Amino acid sequence: MEKKERKPVYYSEYLQLDKILNAQQPESGKEGIRADDEMLFIIIHQAYELWFKQVLHELNIIRSIFKQANIPNNSPDVYNSVHRMKRVCRILEIGVGQLGIIETMTPLDFLDFRDLLRPASGFQSIQFKMIEASLGLQFAKRHGQNYYLSQLTPDDVERVKKAEAEESLLVLINRWLERMPFIKGGSYWKEMNSDKPFWQQYRAAYENSLQDVEKANLNTFDMLLMNDADYPTDRGFSADANRNALFIMLYRDHPLLHLPYELLSTLLEIDELLSLWRHRHIHMVQRTIGKRVGTGGSSGAEYLRNAADSHYVFKELAELTSFLLPRHMLPQLPPDLIRDLSYTH
Repeated sequence: MEKKERKPVYYSEYLQLDKILNAQQPESGKEGIRADDEMLFIIIHQAYELWFKQVLHELNIIRSIFKQANIPNNSPDVYNSVHRMKRVCRILEIGVGQLGIIETMTPLDFLDFRDLLRPASGFQSIQFKMIEASLGLQFAKRHGQNYYLSQLTPDDVERVKKAEAEESLLVLINRWLERMPFIKGGSYWKEMNSDKPFWQQYRAAYENSLQDVEKANLNTFDMLLMNDADYPTDRGFSADANRNALFIMLYRDHPLLHLPYELLSTLLEIDELLSLWRHRHIHMVQRTIGKRVGTGGSSGAEYLRNAADSHYVFKELAELTSFLLPRHMLPQLPPDLIRDLSYTH
C-alpha cells in the first residue's frame, strides 16, 4: 500500500502561535492606563498554567501505572514513574525560578494595574488545585475551606471535586507499598517466633540508639510501626505501607530496592519544591503588597503562610527518617531475602 504523503508541518501552525501570542489582553490597555509591567504579569501566569498542564499530564501517566493490580519488578514501569516524577521536579524548579522574574516588578509597578484585576487571583488556578488533588491533598485538609469554595465558579468547583474523587498518587503509592512481601512474615523469617519478626529486632536496635532526650521517639515508633490497634486513622499511609517504606529506606543499597527508594525520595522532593514555591511566593507577596488583602479577597501573605504549613502531601514519609539507623547497626537480613533483593539468584 502506498504511503500517504503528509502535509508539511509549519512551526508557528504546529505551536498555534497565533493563539498563544495574541492571548495577552492587559486590562490597563482597555482602561487607557499605562501599566508597562502588566504584560509581564500575564505572561508569567500563562507560563505557569502551561507548566501545570504538563505536570498534570505526567501525574496522570504515573497514576495509570500504579493503578495496575501488580507491577512486576522486571518491568520498566517503576523506572518510567521515577523518570516522570523527576521531570515534575525539574518543572517545579522552573516554577520557583519564575518568581525571580516577576520579582523584577516593583510594588509601585504592580499598583499601576493591581486594582483592575479584582477579584481574579492566582488562588483560582484550577490546574494547581488539580495537581494538589492528584498528588493526594484532600479537601478536608485544605486550609480555609470556605474561602476556597467561595472563590471558584460552580463549574470549576466540580472540576476540582472530580479530581479529588479520583484515586490520588498518595492512595496508589500506599497500595503499592502494602504489596511488598519482604517483611510480612513468610518463609524469610520462619525461624523467628513473632508476628513482626524483623521489627522486633529492629525496635531493640533503635531503642539502643536513642539518647535520653529522644526516648519519646520510641512511643511514636510503636504507634506507627508496632501496635496496629493504636495506629491513627487519619493518616494517608497505612501501618504496612509505613513499615515497607522504612524498610526501603534502610536497605536501599540492595539492587531491587534502588528504584523504590528513588521513587520515595522523589515524592519528598516534590513536596519540598512545592513548599519552596509557596514560601518564596509568601515573601514576594509580603514585599509587593505588605499587609494589604489579596486581589481575591484573602488575607494575603497570612493566608499563604497558613496554607503552606498545612498542604504537605507526603510528610508522613519524611517523618520516617526519625526512625533510621546507621548501616552498621542494621539487623542482618536472612540469606534468602538478600538473594531475592538481588538481580541475580
